[in-house]
Amino acid sequence: MANQIIGNEEEPEIIYIPDDEGNEEEFEVIMKFEVDGSDAKYMMVVPLESDDEESEEEVYAFRYEEDGDDLKLYTIDSDEEWEIVEETFNTLMDEFGGDED
Repeated sequence: MANQIIGNEEEPEIIYIPDDEGNEEEFEVIMKFEVDGSDAKYMMVVPLESDDEESEEEVYAFRYEEDGDDLKLYTIDSDEEWEIVEETFNTLMDEFGGDED
């Protein structure tokens, strides 16, 4: 089973996500991937604006769809879908981490 990583490593991709009050927050896309057996695409993002070290460890996951230049983000609501995304993310991070040694 192979997972496809989507993206370019040269320049960070920045997206803006509105919070509950409508203020746009800046996030860096750290990874995009597809899970085998599914047409769904996922992205992992981290907040940019905070200098707090704890927030650097916060990673948010979204299912997304692209329609031309438009990007639609969807929260991951089901436990099953979340487990698949989390497992895939951890596997990919382990693979990247192994290359750094």
